[in-house]
Amino acid sequence: MSEERHSEMGIHLIDPESAGELKRRRQIVRRAGIVTIAMLVLLALGAGRTVFSRMSNAQALEEGASERARQYVKVTLPKASAAGQTLVLPGTLQGFVQSPISARASGYLMRWYKDIGSRVNQGDLLAEIETPEIDQQLTQGIAAREQAASSLALARSSMERWEALRKKDAVSQQELDERRSNDAQARANLAAADANVERLRQLKSFKRVVAPFSGVITRRNVDIGDLIDAGGGSGRILFLLTQTDPLRIYVNVPQSYAQLIKPGQPVSVTQTELRGRTFRGEVARTAASIDAATRTMQIEVTLPNRDGALLPGAYVQVSLPLLVNQALTMPTNTLMFRSEGMRVAVVDAAGRVSLRPVNIGRNYGETVEVQDGVSGLDQVVLNPSDSLADGDLVKVAAAAPAKKP
Repeated sequence: MSEERHSEMGIHLIDPESAGELKRRRQIVRRAGIVTIAMLVLLALGAGRTVFSRMSNAQALEEGASERARQYVKVTLPKASAAGQTLVLPGTLQGFVQSPISARASGYLMRWYKDIGSRVNQGDLLAEIETPEIDQQLTQGIAAREQAASSLALARSSMERWEALRKKDAVSQQELDERRSNDAQARANLAAADANVERLRQLKSFKRVVAPFSGVITRRNVDIGDLIDAGGGSGRILFLLTQTDPLRIYVNVPQSYAQLIKPGQPVSVTQTELRGRTFRGEVARTAASIDAATRTMQIEVTLPNRDGALLPGAYVQVSLPLLVNQALTMPTNTLMFRSEGMRVAVVDAAGRVSLRPVNIGRNYGETVEVQDGVSGLDQVVLNPSDSLADGDLVKVAAAAPAKKP
């Protein structure tokens, strides 16, 4: 068939060179498709990696934000007091017996024998008073007693004679009764005279001023020749005698601690001027009542002073070890002062916070006594922030290890 015929029928003869070129083009197209597919696959992998990375970063960012948003807190457990609290109160030393010595008899001071600082025993002579008026009264009383005695003798002899006459019916019964009455009256007058003489003798004995007990003279207010008036009220006090062993201290204990003080408790007493020395005493007795004016209870402390180191009137500090209390205590930095009242933040096992109302008892400074609201197993937050609210999630921080010395 000729070329013209082929042209007419639309049949083109393939040139061997054109066939080779076509084959090369097809190979190029196939290679380009493979490269395109590979690039698309790589792009898809890159896009997937980018999306996964972004999702992972977003999740990590969310976890980090939630972790940073969670508060870390330190907690503590309420504790029962293992030992009683020590209460320190001021006090003033006083002599166990301290008595102002006054004169019972009026007169002039003739001489004194003991001065301030002198240690005396019971019955020692302190001073003598000259009492001329009492001496004259005693002389007069003795004379009146003798007069009453002579009157009694006359009345008795008269009564005996009238009794003898009455037996002979020489006198009437009325006259005998009168003589008997005179005898009874004379006996009464003699008894009154004897009592008056004894009173004046006792009063005269008071011209010798003696020590009523053993102690130290801490004050002397008179000198030789001073006029002495009888009586301790309006009269002058001659001496002040103080017993310095033992001493006593009166201390006013606040009402919140009054129930913890019992007689027989040991007491420690210190004085600023006597550094390094501690004196031991005990609670002798308590008032067993609260003073309505001061809301305190007075207690008496007995303190031995054998060496005389402590001086009456000195200012001291009295340490009272209180009895063990079963109430729970916790640090004061756990308290939250809110408008609805005092609260503490308690963390449960899931890390959720609950704000609980508490009632506070005694305040020990760094710790307070909790009467109710928490138990010994509750984890109470230390130094809670003002933004801490009920239901917040927190994480308990681990306790720092103790440093070795």
